[in-house]
Amino acid sequence: MSEFFAAYGLFLAELATLAVLVVALVAIILTLRRGGRAEGLVVEHLNRSFEDSADELTLAIDGKGRHKKATKARAKERKRADKARDKQEQTKPRTFVLDFKGDLRASAVASLREEVSAVLQVAKPGDDVLLKLENSGGTVHEHGLAASQLLRLKQRGFPLTVAVDKVAASGGYLMACVADRLIAAPFAIIGSIGVLAQLPNFHRLLEEKGVDFEQVTAGRYKRTLTVFGKNTDEGREKLRQEVEDVHGLFKAEIARYRPQVDLERVATGEHWHGIRALELKLVDELRTSDDVLLEAAKQRDLYHLAYKRRRALSERMLGGVESLLERLG
Repeated sequence: MSEFFAAYGLFLAELATLAVLVVALVAIILTLRRGGRAEGLVVEHLNRSFEDSADELTLAIDGKGRHKKATKARAKERKRADKARDKQEQTKPRTFVLDFKGDLRASAVASLREEVSAVLQVAKPGDDVLLKLENSGGTVHEHGLAASQLLRLKQRGFPLTVAVDKVAASGGYLMACVADRLIAAPFAIIGSIGVLAQLPNFHRLLEEKGVDFEQVTAGRYKRTLTVFGKNTDEGREKLRQEVEDVHGLFKAEIARYRPQVDLERVATGEHWHGIRALELKLVDELRTSDDVLLEAAKQRDLYHLAYKRRRALSERMLGGVESLLERLG
C-alpha cells in the first residue's frame, strides 16, 4: 500500500509540474500576442465613458422612452462642448489620468515618461494629474527614475494625486510619496520602506565537484559578493554599507515629500494596510480611485492617457515570465 501512495504522490507532483509549465507557456504566448500592437498614445475622455455607462444602465432600468430623452439631451450638451473647444473658449479644468502597474524592473517607466511629456506640452494652469499606482517595488534605479518622472509634473506646478487601490510598497512607495495628495483604499498595502539585497552562493557545491571559479576585477570593491566565488567578510560588510546607504537615501526622499511621517516608526521594512497607513500619515485619505474620478468628473474634464509601447521579443518573453512568477508568488 505504501508503494501505491508513493507512486500516486509522484504522479501528482508530475501533474502539478506539467500544469505550471502549461500556465507559463500560455502566459508567455498571451504576452507575445499583446506585444504586437502599434506604438503610440491612446487618449480616452473618461467623462463620456462614465456617461455612456450610466446611459446603458438607464436604458435597462427606465426603458427606451426616458433613455432616448436623456441621450438626446446628452448629445446636445456634447455638441455644445465640442464647439466651445473648437473656438478655444473657456472650458472646465482638466485632470490627466495615468496608470502605472509596476514590476521588478519598473518597465512601465518607458511609457510613463512619454505620458508625462505629453501632459507637460498641453496642460494649462488649473489642470492637474492623477496617477493610479499599483507597484510592489523592485530595482532601486528604475523606480527612482519613475519617481523622477512624477517630479517633473510638480516642478512645472501641476498638482499630483496618487491613488493606490492595491499596493504601493518599497519602490512603489518611493513613487507614491512624491504626490501632493496620496490616497489609498482601506486594505491597500502601503510602506515596506526598506532595501533588500540577496543572492545564492554555489561556491561549496562547485568545490565539492572539483570546479574552479576564476574572477578578475580591478578596483577593491568592483565585486562585493559573488554567486560562484568564495565570499569574504569584507565583501559582506561593504554590501551591507551600500544597502544602508540606499536606505538612507530612501528615507531622505520620504522626509522631503512627507515631513509629517515619523521615519523611525515607519522605515523598518514593514508594510501596513491603508487603514493603518493613514494613522501613520503614510497616506492622506482613504478612498478608491473610482470614487475620486467620479467626483472629479462633476467639475473637471478627465482624460486618460496610455502610451502603448512596442516591446522587443526578448522583453515580452521576460515580462511574461516575471508576470507568472508574481502570480505564483
